[in-house]
Amino acid sequence: MNSIVIGVAGGSASGKTTVANRLKEEFKEDVELIGHDNYYCAHDKLSFEERTKLNYDHPHAFETEFMIEHIKALKEGREINRPIYDFVTHNRAKETVLVKPAKVIIVEGFLIFENPELRELMDIKIFVDTDADIRLIRRILRDVKERGRSLESVITQYEQTVKPMHEQFVEPSKKYADIIIPEGGHNEVAMSMLMDKMKSILARSGR
Repeated sequence: MNSIVIGVAGGSASGKTTVANRLKEEFKEDVELIGHDNYYCAHDKLSFEERTKLNYDHPHAFETEFMIEHIKALKEGREINRPIYDFVTHNRAKETVLVKPAKVIIVEGFLIFENPELRELMDIKIFVDTDADIRLIRRILRDVKERGRSLESVITQYEQTVKPMHEQFVEPSKKYADIIIPEGGHNEVAMSMLMDKMKSILARSGR
């Protein structure tokens, strides 16, 4: 199928999902979303307490090679069984999700530009640039409401791993972006330009 692959990166809670969902709404069945978060490594042999102490913001926390295999399969027109990650239990779920090939594959995650092989699969690389204080507030609201975390645990994780890993891996990866979008999916000018670019690529390629 030779799908177009669009990477959407940015710091934790920067608004990457909003950008991805806006593109999905625009191109509908032509788009499939693949989140890097679903490829967190499984830790079945560790207790819950041990899993809570792991660094989930380092590249080694992900099974990125597995994700790369899946993206290549989709580009070749083959279906995949995408893993599901449970943020409440800090572990990969037993169930999977069937994903079919599409004209546009959106790959979303805060560390997707860190891996050279993964970057090479992307036709367009987008970095969502949002101020750190806004990202922290969004992360607190999300993790407490949706992931069963305490306020103290969210702040501790942010101080110990999220912030330092962002500075070490995420922020430097911004240099690989083709497009930088301040304020993410709420930046109407940037989103309009991005959608026009995607339409142009699809029209030229006949996809």
